[in-house]
Amino acid sequence: MRRRAFIATSGLGLAGAALAAPALAQSQPEIKWRMAASWPKSLDTLFGGAEFLAKRVAEATDNKFQIRVFAGGEIVPPLQVLDAVQNNTVEMGHTASYYYVGKDPTFGIDSTIPFGMNYRQMNAWLTHGGGMELLRNFFKDYNIYNLPAGNTGAQMGGWWRKEIKTVEDLKGIKFRVGGSGGAVMTKLGVVPQTIAGGDIYPSLEKGTIDAAEWVGPYDDEKLGFYKVAKFYYYPGWWEGQTNLSVYVNLGQWEKLPKSYQAILTAACAEAEGWMIGKYDADNVAAMRRLIAGGTQLRPFSKEILDACYKATQDLFAEYSAKNPKWKAIYEPWKKFLGDQHQWFRVAEQNFDNYMLSKS
Repeated sequence: MRRRAFIATSGLGLAGAALAAPALAQSQPEIKWRMAASWPKSLDTLFGGAEFLAKRVAEATDNKFQIRVFAGGEIVPPLQVLDAVQNNTVEMGHTASYYYVGKDPTFGIDSTIPFGMNYRQMNAWLTHGGGMELLRNFFKDYNIYNLPAGNTGAQMGGWWRKEIKTVEDLKGIKFRVGGSGGAVMTKLGVVPQTIAGGDIYPSLEKGTIDAAEWVGPYDDEKLGFYKVAKFYYYPGWWEGQTNLSVYVNLGQWEKLPKSYQAILTAACAEAEGWMIGKYDADNVAAMRRLIAGGTQLRPFSKEILDACYKATQDLFAEYSAKNPKWKAIYEPWKKFLGDQHQWFRVAEQNFDNYMLSKS
C-alpha cells in the first residue's frame, strides 16, 4: 500500500489525519518505538529521511505514536538492522535491503540490482506490478513487514584513485560497493568490499581500498571522498535507482492499530518523495562544487559496461538456477522491466534526449 492507496482507504491524507488528531488521540494508545537506521547523522537526506517520516507519524497522531530514530552504530551496527528488527531488538529499522544479499541475493531486488529499473519503473513495479506482494511474502520468512521509504534515484559510479579504461584495469582493485554489484565485479577480477557509509572515508584515505561508491554528489561531498580520490565515474550501473526500506517487526506491525498502520504507510511514502526530490535538487550544486574543486568526471567505457552487463546476466542466471526464492521474484520483475522499456523508449527517452541536447 502506498500514498494513493492510503488516501483511498482512509478518506484522508496525512494533512487530514492531522486535523483528525484530537479525535484519534482520545481513542488510540500511546506507542513509543525505536528505529535503527543504517546511516550516520551527517547524511541529512538518508538519516534526514528517517527523521522526516518519524516527524510525520507524530504529527498525524497528535504525538500518540512516537518513533525515535537512532543512527547507525547507536543501537546496532549499520549493517545489522535486519537482524535487530527480525529479533525485535528494535521495533523498526531504516535501511537498504541489498546490504543483506549475503543472507540471500533476493534481498537485493527490494533495493536495487545491477542494470535494473530506474526510480519510475521501480515505483510502478512496487505499486501496480505486483512487486510489493512478492516482496512481502519473501520478508515474512524474516519476521519483517517491509515498506518503501526513500529512494536515491540513479547513483554515481564511485571515486577511483586512478583512471579505469579497460576491463583489464579492474583486476585486483579493492572496491567498496553494495549489493549484487560486488558479485558481478568479482567475475571481472575486482575485490569487492562491504563497508558502512561512515567507515568508507578512512578506508579510502588509508589505502585499505582503492575505490568506493556511495550515492551521488551531495552525499559524497559530505563524506569527503574528493579529498582522497579525484576520478569520479558514472553511471553507477549497479544502482539505476536505490529503494530504501522501513523494516517493521512483523509481530509489532500486527499489534499496531489499523489507523497507525495506515499513517505509518503514508509517512513512508511521503518520505520517499521527500528524499528523491531533495537528492535531485541538491546534487546539482554539489556537482558544481566538486568539479570546481578539481574532481574529474569520467564515464565508464563501453567495453567495461558491456563486460559488466554480460557478467550480470550470467550471475542472475546462476541465481535463478540455484535459488527458488530469487527466481520467484526475479522472473516477474524481469518481465515487467522489459515491458517498461518498450514504453520508455517511445516518449520518455526521446523527450529526455531532446531536452538534454538543448541544455
